[in-house]
Amino acid sequence: MDDSPIEIRPAEHILATVEIPASKSYTNRALLIAALADGESRIENPLFSDDTHYMSEALIQFDIPVQKEEKAYIVQGCGGKITVPQNEIFVGNAGTTMRFLTTFSSLANGVTRLTGDSRMQQRPIGDLLTCLEQMKIRVLSVKGNQCPPLEIHGGDAPGGKVRLAGNKSSQYLTSILLSAPYFKNDTTIHILGDLTSKSYADITLDIMRAFGVRVENEDYERFKVPSGQHYRAREYRVEGDWSSASYFLSAAAVTGGKVTLTGLNPDSVQGDAQFLDILQQMGCAIKKSPEKIHLTGNLLRGITINMNSMPDAVQTLAVTALFAEGETVINGIANLKIKETDRIHALETELSRLGATVISGEDFLTIRPGKNYSGAEIETYDDHRMAMSFAVAGLKIPGVKIKNPKCVEKSFPDFFDRFATLKN
Repeated sequence: MDDSPIEIRPAEHILATVEIPASKSYTNRALLIAALADGESRIENPLFSDDTHYMSEALIQFDIPVQKEEKAYIVQGCGGKITVPQNEIFVGNAGTTMRFLTTFSSLANGVTRLTGDSRMQQRPIGDLLTCLEQMKIRVLSVKGNQCPPLEIHGGDAPGGKVRLAGNKSSQYLTSILLSAPYFKNDTTIHILGDLTSKSYADITLDIMRAFGVRVENEDYERFKVPSGQHYRAREYRVEGDWSSASYFLSAAAVTGGKVTLTGLNPDSVQGDAQFLDILQQMGCAIKKSPEKIHLTGNLLRGITINMNSMPDAVQTLAVTALFAEGETVINGIANLKIKETDRIHALETELSRLGATVISGEDFLTIRPGKNYSGAEIETYDDHRMAMSFAVAGLKIPGVKIKNPKCVEKSFPDFFDRFATLKN
């Protein structure tokens, strides 16, 4: 893709049918689980993107065969017996890959080195390192700042009882859960405080269950994983991504149009599936069936909502709020500061540039729609979700250009091709 700015063409009352790509969250979890399983797994309908590429290539460096087919990954599982990589593993700005591999590396007998791009080297991982150190696993932040690059001194990971801060990222919990079946002892993770983004823990438990591992979830306060369990190799189909769906749902909502989405699981545990309910609260009409999701836009009204369970849809809602009657207050979003960029600051800056009045704090955004909007070049901060969400604004505001559009390759490589098919 050419990385020069893309100008979004305004549209009224779009009418479109869109097939939604596979879930990044499920794909990366499935790859790592299949790598640990006994035997060959076939992961059908995976997402092929930068983040899943980093995960599959990293597993190959652990001497785990991963074959990419046209619409599948074939993974030869190692049964929990992991070979130490010969070289440092680079994961770009793939947060799930870095965090999941940190605990995974503790199963390899030797020193594993993980690094990423400049932004990844600013993203904290200290709570996960502290948890692993409670198991006597030696993990070093090379620069001493609780961020990557990391050195993990692995071997027989003992498991046991540990405490994990839950307020910054559920990915730390997922990292431990995914590898815990192969620890020497039963593992109990006590969550300190309230676990953020619980829906992503639900995704982890859902896919672990699908591959044959049992986890006891005690009201998101304690998670228990009995040792001696093994993932069973299998054929597994990845469901569609509700985060990716949010941009097309919002496109119909703000234009008063109609969109039909295919490839989604209407009963998904993905938190962003609740974005449908948000748009319904704002005034849209929804119809669900096992095969299709239909949304019809209408006059929108502002809402006040806690988005802790669906952080990846915050940017989509913030842009949708530009075209609602009355202010929208989004809270429960403190963890957005440690995503691909500081998303609270980025949203305040770019929404204001278009003409909205935005007030932000540690844990909230308040968006007051402007009376007159003007087009602008939107800075994406190398954040795929900034690019995709602000494309929706361009359907209503002439002259919106998205800088660095190539950043969408992180999770949705052909997003702008599909977005361009939205017609009046």
